[in-house]
Amino acid sequence: MSRLVIEAGRAERHYWRDLWRYRELFYFLAWRDILVRYKQTVIGVTWSLLRPFLTMIVFTVIFGKLAKMPSSGVPYPILVFTALLPWQFFSNSFSESGNSLVANSNLISKIYFPRLIIPSGSVVVGFIDFLISAVFLMALMIWYHFMPDWRVLTLPFFTLVSLAAALGAGFLIAALTVKYRDFRFIVPFIAQFGLYVSPVGFSSTIVPDKWRLLYSLNPMVGVIDGFRWALLRGQAELYLPGFFLSLVIVTALLVFGIWYFRKTERTFADVI
Repeated sequence: MSRLVIEAGRAERHYWRDLWRYRELFYFLAWRDILVRYKQTVIGVTWSLLRPFLTMIVFTVIFGKLAKMPSSGVPYPILVFTALLPWQFFSNSFSESGNSLVANSNLISKIYFPRLIIPSGSVVVGFIDFLISAVFLMALMIWYHFMPDWRVLTLPFFTLVSLAAALGAGFLIAALTVKYRDFRFIVPFIAQFGLYVSPVGFSSTIVPDKWRLLYSLNPMVGVIDGFRWALLRGQAELYLPGFFLSLVIVTALLVFGIWYFRKTERTFADVI
């Protein structure tokens, strides 16, 4: 039988190996969060569809019908939902990760394990919602007789970029919330604000050319544009300079999120 010996410095030396060794704990925490999220609800996982569905309707009416925003021949509900797919994944992961360490304070204060497991499990919950929404998007495309072409093969790449953004932001906000509990109130505001400044209810092509690169400093702009390019048969433009800028920012966010989390991780048990 293998034994885990905790001694000074050992956890630091074997930290990344321990992420694999504690994979069963990761599976357990992720599965527990999924079950708890929909426990004692009447419609269960349908909640993961209801919010983006209602958001799609509101944005379609406001931006598509009233504001008459261009859609390049794409049915407006599909234009909106292809953006909601990565946005909801990022937003849900960001929000769930923020309180994940505080919610597991008893576990953190009692046993050793790589703390990165906890916010990572929250991102998995967001990814489950992402997959459910993807099925709904497929049904929506069938309804409108608007199916993607070969570009859909690039969708896994853009999904990985979205995953990197969710993990980076999740690690960062989880660590910040442990030290500064104010972030429990700031996170919902950031998520709500980000929904309107990201090109979810409209196409990013309406942004003047001279401002598009600056607009791409929002990393979700490149991710959303990538999803639309992959799913809308090329009828959505992929602004390459802006996408590469978003890609650099997402990479920097992931690296910085891991670095800051690891830097503050040793203090979690003391302040949580």
